[in-house]
Amino acid sequence: MSKFLAISLIVVSLLAGIGIGYAVSPQYAAQAATSGHDTGLGDADRFVDLRYLNAMISHHGTAMKLAEQARDNSKRDEIISLAEEIIKNEPAAIEELYGWKRQWYDDDSKAPEKDVPNLGGYDEKFDLRFLNALIAHHKEGIKMANEISLKSSRLEILNNADAVRSFLEGGVEMLDQWRSDWYTGD
Repeated sequence: MSKFLAISLIVVSLLAGIGIGYAVSPQYAAQAATSGHDTGLGDADRFVDLRYLNAMISHHGTAMKLAEQARDNSKRDEIISLAEEIIKNEPAAIEELYGWKRQWYDDDSKAPEKDVPNLGGYDEKFDLRFLNALIAHHKEGIKMANEISLKSSRLEILNNADAVRSFLEGGVEMLDQWRSDWYTGD
């Protein structure tokens, strides 16, 4: 066999292996599509729903970690109650998303965890830091829901995005009001 033919076979085999990897492994394709950046859900391809599921699972996990800091450090009843509600309700939302991952993609992998800002201990501005972080967090979730609404055709995902968007928009209004009421002029 000639050297040229051997090299050609190696190149063709490599390309075929990559193609097969994309075709049979959702995790491989999803990782490849999102590696190197943390902005957006990527193209409206057959793995956009998987990327949304992973991103939304991470989003809910981040909310829980912010809420744990608020529960442990805030002195305001409103913040503590909100934090307890988040901690209580987010696990069910996360499990639903993991269920879809398993059902649709046969994917049992854990969604990546995002870095969570350390809000520090209690002081007169702790609640303001929490409100600012949660408002930014909610706006990120709204952006994600808006994006998947344009890219997905799966009814469950579209309904989830609508519910997420509606809930988070109401949350931003409430948090903005608290911030305005408690920190006017800050």
